[in-house]
Amino acid sequence: MTTPAIDRALHERLANAIRSLAMDGVEQAKSGHPGLPMGAADVATVLFTRILKYDAAEPRWPDRDRFVLSAGHGSMLIYALLYLTGTPGLELEDLKKFRQLESKTPGHPENFMTAGVETTTGPLGQGLATAVGMAMAERMLAAEFGRKLVDHKTYVLASDGDLMEGISQEAIALAGHQKLNKLIVFWDDNGISIDGPLSISDSVDQVARFKACGWKAERVDGHDPDAIEAAVRRAQKSNKPTLIACKTVIGFGAPKKAGTSKAHGEPLGAEELAAAKKALGITGGPFEVAADVLKAWRGFGATGFAERKDWNARLAALSERKRSEFERRLSLTPPAKLAKALVAHKKALAASPVTVATRKASELALEAIMPMMPELVMGSADLTPSNNTRTKAAEDFTPKTPKGRYVRYGIREHGMAAAMNGITLHGGFRTAGGTFLVFADYARPSMRLAALMGLPVVYVMTHDSIGLGEDGPTHQPVEQIASLRAMPNMRVLRPADAIETAEAWQIALERTDGPTVLALSRQNLTPVRTDGTATNRSAKGAYELLAAEGGKVQVSLFASGSEVEIAVAARKLLAEKGIRARVVSVPALELLLEQDEATKAAIIGDAPIKIAVEAAVRFGWDGVIGADGGFVGMSSFGASGPYKEVYKHFGITPEAVAEAAIKRHNG
Repeated sequence: MTTPAIDRALHERLANAIRSLAMDGVEQAKSGHPGLPMGAADVATVLFTRILKYDAAEPRWPDRDRFVLSAGHGSMLIYALLYLTGTPGLELEDLKKFRQLESKTPGHPENFMTAGVETTTGPLGQGLATAVGMAMAERMLAAEFGRKLVDHKTYVLASDGDLMEGISQEAIALAGHQKLNKLIVFWDDNGISIDGPLSISDSVDQVARFKACGWKAERVDGHDPDAIEAAVRRAQKSNKPTLIACKTVIGFGAPKKAGTSKAHGEPLGAEELAAAKKALGITGGPFEVAADVLKAWRGFGATGFAERKDWNARLAALSERKRSEFERRLSLTPPAKLAKALVAHKKALAASPVTVATRKASELALEAIMPMMPELVMGSADLTPSNNTRTKAAEDFTPKTPKGRYVRYGIREHGMAAAMNGITLHGGFRTAGGTFLVFADYARPSMRLAALMGLPVVYVMTHDSIGLGEDGPTHQPVEQIASLRAMPNMRVLRPADAIETAEAWQIALERTDGPTVLALSRQNLTPVRTDGTATNRSAKGAYELLAAEGGKVQVSLFASGSEVEIAVAARKLLAEKGIRARVVSVPALELLLEQDEATKAAIIGDAPIKIAVEAAVRFGWDGVIGADGGFVGMSSFGASGPYKEVYKHFGITPEAVAEAAIKRHNG
């Protein structure tokens, strides 16, 4: 489809359509942020009419340019763009339902609700950091499948708030180090935040800051379309990522509120809205777009059709093997050989048991996984030797080795977690990143978004308890397991030995609807599993590891991870006292609690005494043991010392477990 030429007059009418719809949507909802869409409309119009490679009819086309609205509070900007360009499924009625329950136009962009939204944004800095992962994935996929199939850019619109949030420093430092030159960020430099002028809280020279991080950076007039386009063309030729600082006026066109915090996060009001439309030369009623303007916008939305058609032809021309592999990657389908490889690995472990920490067991599992799963991108936040996330054959991802599948994220847990989201959202890869479990607190906002979006990323979080010993309470997680279990759609797996660790990896990699934490030990653990069964016994969250002997069960001992061997030893002590106990391994508490009532009841059993053992706080375990059940674990922070002494100090021992059962038995 042909599109009209873009002169200044047409540009202004196209940009004003965005402004008009944004003002009307916020006004009707009596809630929202009109200022950014009004101020950034010129930037967005240049991007969508002159720059972006996309076909509105197919918003998931794999080789499209990505556009991330990091400043998610300005969501009416992207909703207006999606409607104007003709993205299927978003109609004018949806804009009229802005911020209403179950509408396709929620308060902040949600990628699972609105076609054309690349990632959920809202928490500031997240979109920018996620886009770094998208740019990394584009480079990786192009290195593997070639530029004829993968050749696109990632554009971001960021606000002052995005650049003030701490995650932004982690993200831009990583992007600069990796020389992600296909990442281009527009900064809506309007000098206003909720509290007022930005000068009351910030005086950072952002252009200098980005340059210091290895970026190309320049300033332009954010209301001059030709200057904006020229800056983008320069950025496209750079060998570095680029920041384009676009000086704009927040609430552009509003006579009284433009350039003030009053335009940021509240409706303009009927009088100011009418005055703004008059000043901008916008005619027509609420949500009305002139027919010729809408036709022009729809034309721009269709400009990528021919390019997409050509791309489809190139995809079809690939060999069957290469095409099917590309499509498998995008569908998140695990390799057919993965399950068989892990079963073989479990059989080998059963034949030759190993007493290792589960972080080491994870490394052993990865040695079996990586040859079968070339799309798995591993990494660590500068804890590779501790997390054991790098296999022997791994190659680092660098600007010179884009086929590398191991990312050195540096000491940037939050940036790592956000980049992992971006890699997954881009498509073509699964990803896992490592850090200490206690530092889940540094990555949590990005982890929460992964759970919200249903992204199947994997977090390898080692040093999972007081068992890390000498590093002391600052590094010993006690509440992190419970807090992560409490997060909707987050799955936490805490395996007890090498075989359970292999099963945990299988569960994590076969999952496609949400993230998984692998909580792994620093200390060596005695093997509790001796079977190499093809069945994944951990798949329901828990299973009976050892049955009671000699009659009806009197005590059920439930434990996860490193405490399973403590429960096994306690069972033996109880048997010496004539008390019949069974041991249930619970690698995934919340997965157990998700089972149907019959399955759950069969696993939990009906023993009159139920005791849970975990070197963490009790929260969450009452779903298994009941409010009156026994719990041997933590109720305080940890302590520094050799791990066996620390366990003894806090009373997490076989003797303490047995004593708790005996007291209840005799009581």
